Amino acid sequence: MAALPESGTLATLALWAVLALVLVNLASLAVAMLRIGRRRRSPAFPANAPVSVVRPLRGLEAFSEETLRASFRLDHPAYELIFCVADAADPILPLLERMRAEYPHIPSRLILGDERIGGNPKLNNCVRGWDAAAHDWVILADSNVMMPPDYIQQMQAAWRPDTGLVCSTPIGDRPDGFFALVECAFLNTLQARWQYAGEALGLGFAQGKSMLWNKPFLDARGGIRALNAEIAEDAAATKLVRAAGCRVHLVASPFRQPLGRRTLSEVWSRQLRWARLRRVTFPLFFAPEIGIAPLLPLTLAALALGTAEATALLTAAGALWYGAEVALAVRAGWHRSPRLVLAFLVRDALLPAIWASAWGRTAIVWRGNPMDIRPREAAPLETGPTAA
Repeated sequence: MAALPESGTLATLALWAVLALVLVNLASLAVAMLRIGRRRRSPAFPANAPVSVVRPLRGLEAFSEETLRASFRLDHPAYELIFCVADAADPILPLLERMRAEYPHIPSRLILGDERIGGNPKLNNCVRGWDAAAHDWVILADSNVMMPPDYIQQMQAAWRPDTGLVCSTPIGDRPDGFFALVECAFLNTLQARWQYAGEALGLGFAQGKSMLWNKPFLDARGGIRALNAEIAEDAAATKLVRAAGCRVHLVASPFRQPLGRRTLSEVWSRQLRWARLRRVTFPLFFAPEIGIAPLLPLTLAALALGTAEATALLTAAGALWYGAEVALAVRAGWHRSPRLVLAFLVRDALLPAIWASAWGRTAIVWRGNPMDIRPREAAPLETGPTAA
């Protein structure tokens, strides 16, 4: 039987490098297991402070009725809902008006028409809602976030003395079909895991799905319009908070996003869009993403080493890695199924192509809106209000 490469050879160095990569990823999984679900005892958030919840809406989605209804069922003593819809003919409006009529005791309002401050349609849709918010604490929440009854309290509980922003990464839930399960594999044990590991190292990144702001804090730094400094508002938020000497913190348990059915092309386009945004806004952090999944580095190392012993060792390392991902899903209570490991393998087969493609273009399409993602100095964007 062939032996492992002799010590000191290039192949041995490659083997140790790959094993080090395995250990780094196992450490990130361990950190996420310890961090997710752990609540801090003494948040710095003022007790029972009123909150404005701003939700931009566009179009009917598979779970629109559930996610909208959850907005009106929050167990908080003082909150208002502000729904922002850019188009007066949007099909979401009849459903929204029915919900508002069902819950007249919950203060809510609808703002029609956006304000075009840049190329990000969601940010454009939120501007007038931010301006209209009556309270000093404002949550910007995407339409497809499933809010639990204690949604506001969970956001508040993560606020600390050094906090500039509290966020939640989305957790894929209720997948319908295999490729929706692949989306869960991307969102949950990969992307959410690294979000929490990064926060534990003091490198918290904003996530635009749910963002809790102190309105005077952001207004003193340009307000919501300052988030137009980047094509992705969460990237701009991260940089703004860090520049203020504060940190981005995450909720103890991230909120779920029901997925429903997904096709391969939908998963590909969504992950590629996010990858291109990360590449433009944080290129130094995006570059190492080629090594955050086991399939490519372990396969290349096994081929380079070419011995049965090395292949067996690397296969065991991969099994340990994927086993730890499954353990994280179980520990966190996230969706899992007998096909989850197969979904990991498909995700990891897609990742190198997504990573390579992200370096190649400077445009994305979001809900039919073409967006140029080059840095602002290279691609100035149109400003000024649109017609209501």
